[in-house]
Amino acid sequence: MKSAPSYSPDGSHLKVDAGYWERLQRRDPLLLCNRTQFEPDPNGGLKFRFLGEDVLVAPAERCLKRRDSGEWARTDDPLLELATVLYLIGVEDVYPLGRDLVGPQGLRERHFFQGPHELKIAPVLERYGRDAAGFGAAAQRLGGEPVGMADSAWRLKPFPRIHLYYLLWEGDDEFAPRLSVLFDRSIENILAADAIWGIVTRVSKALADVA
Repeated sequence: MKSAPSYSPDGSHLKVDAGYWERLQRRDPLLLCNRTQFEPDPNGGLKFRFLGEDVLVAPAERCLKRRDSGEWARTDDPLLELATVLYLIGVEDVYPLGRDLVGPQGLRERHFFQGPHELKIAPVLERYGRDAAGFGAAAQRLGGEPVGMADSAWRLKPFPRIHLYYLLWEGDDEFAPRLSVLFDRSIENILAADAIWGIVTRVSKALADVA
């Protein structure tokens, strides 16, 4: 699959190329729903749950939308928009989940996740490194599900069939806290490395920003 366009490490000044939206408009929406568990919207577009929140993909308008006073309204969420569009134009099958989990160094494009593109999870570690209970509460609020790993580990769902696993080992007086992110290996069949980086950055921001 063609790589996503380049952008700054914080995702700023990102604009999804019109060509990606055009490719999405040519795809069969019912087939996409079967492969992704997105849902067709009666007024056009595809709906999905992002961390427990409803989001509408509107290819004809080339944007994402969220509910505002009961109506769908355009939302500015560039990292999520990029990852969503690339996911929908790249998915070609229904891939198994939860069978083969790997970290970024277990992916074919492991070399990408270095330097400025190291997974941006430091804000999560800084906030919850010594507060596993708070980490669990934040993950649960975002629709996460607990898994039996580390001191506190949660499966988060940016898309119904794309899962991220956040594993926290809580720090104490003797050991520094640690945080890891795992993926289903099949993620690399759908998303390029920079799109994987983008969705991890977006989910990590949601975790760190939970009130």
